Amino acid sequence: MIHELKEIINQAIINQQKGLKNALASVVHLEGSSYRKPGVRMLISEDFNSVGAVSGGCVEKEIIQRSKSVFVDGKPKIITYDGRYRLGCEGILHILIEPFFVSDDFLVEFTNSISNREQLKIESTFTKHDEIFGGFGSIVTFKNNKQFSFSKTYLPQENTEIFTQILQPAFKLIIIGGEHDAVKLCKTGANLGWEVTVITSAKDSKQISDFPGANSVVGESPETIQFSDIEKNTAIVIMNHSYVQDLKYVVKLAEYNVKYIGILGAPKRRERLFNELFEFVPDISDAFLESIYTPAGLHIGAQTPEEIAVSIVAEILAVIRKKEPFSLRKINGKIHTS
Repeated sequence: MIHELKEIINQAIINQQKGLKNALASVVHLEGSSYRKPGVRMLISEDFNSVGAVSGGCVEKEIIQRSKSVFVDGKPKIITYDGRYRLGCEGILHILIEPFFVSDDFLVEFTNSISNREQLKIESTFTKHDEIFGGFGSIVTFKNNKQFSFSKTYLPQENTEIFTQILQPAFKLIIIGGEHDAVKLCKTGANLGWEVTVITSAKDSKQISDFPGANSVVGESPETIQFSDIEKNTAIVIMNHSYVQDLKYVVKLAEYNVKYIGILGAPKRRERLFNELFEFVPDISDAFLESIYTPAGLHIGAQTPEEIAVSIVAEILAVIRKKEPFSLRKINGKIHTS
C-alpha cells in the first residue's frame, strides 16, 4: 500500500502549493469485517476534495463531513463508523482524522526511502471512542530511524492505544520484451501500484513513453544484463516471442533466487526449455525450476493481450501470496484471515 501513501503525499503537496490545508483519515482499528482493513487512508483537502479510500465508497462522505472541525481548530480526533446496519459489512471502523502537512525534510526522506526500496513504519495513536478529541496522531519512522509526525503540532497523550503498520517497498515487476503485449502488462502492473521495469532488446531499444506506467525502460541483452534486488518482492515475466532469447534470459536468472518467472509460449516448449536448461546449468536447483511458470498466467480463458495481462498478474499474486486460486463463492467464512 506504499503506492497509496505516495499518491496521498503527492496530492497533499499540490494542495499545500494552492494554500489549502489537508487532513488525513486513517482506519486504525476494526471490529468485525469491512471492505478494507486497518492501515488504509484518505486525504481530505480544505475544499473537501479527497484522494484515496477507506471503504467501498459508503464511508467517505461521512468522513469528509466530520473532518470539517479539523480544518477549523486543527485538533485531531477519533470517530467511529458502525457499518453493521448501513453497509452490511458487520464491522465498526475506528478512524483517526488528523491535520496532515508534508514538510521539505519529510519529503526528502520519503523520496529516498522509495528510491532505495526501504520499508517504513507508521504508528498511530487512538482510543475506541466516537468523536473524541485529543493528542492523537501518527509518527513515521524511516530505516535510518529518522521520525516525522504528520501534524506540525502533534503532542502524544498518555493512555492511548497504538496501531502499527509496516509498509513494504512497492512490488517490482520486470518485463523482458517490448511488443504490444508487454505494453498491456505494463499498464496492468502500474495500475496496481507496482514498480515496473521494462527490458527491451539492445538492438531495438524503446523509450519510456512507449510504456505508459513504467518506471524505467532499458535496452539490454541477456549476455550483459545485471539484475539487482530481485530475490524478494519481485516477479519477472519474459515475453520476447523468441525461444532462443527466452532461454538465454532464464539461464542468466539461474544465478538468482527469484520467486516468480513467467514465460509466454506454448506448453510444448516447457519440456524443451527445461531439458536445455540442464545442459547450460547442470547443477540447477529444483527450487529454481519451481519458480518458472510457463505458459505464464492462470487458465481463465484469456484471449486478448489485456486479458492475458490480467491472467498473468493474477497468477503472480497467487504465487507471491501463496494462494491456490478458486472462486470466492466457495468460501463460507471470512475471505481474509489476517
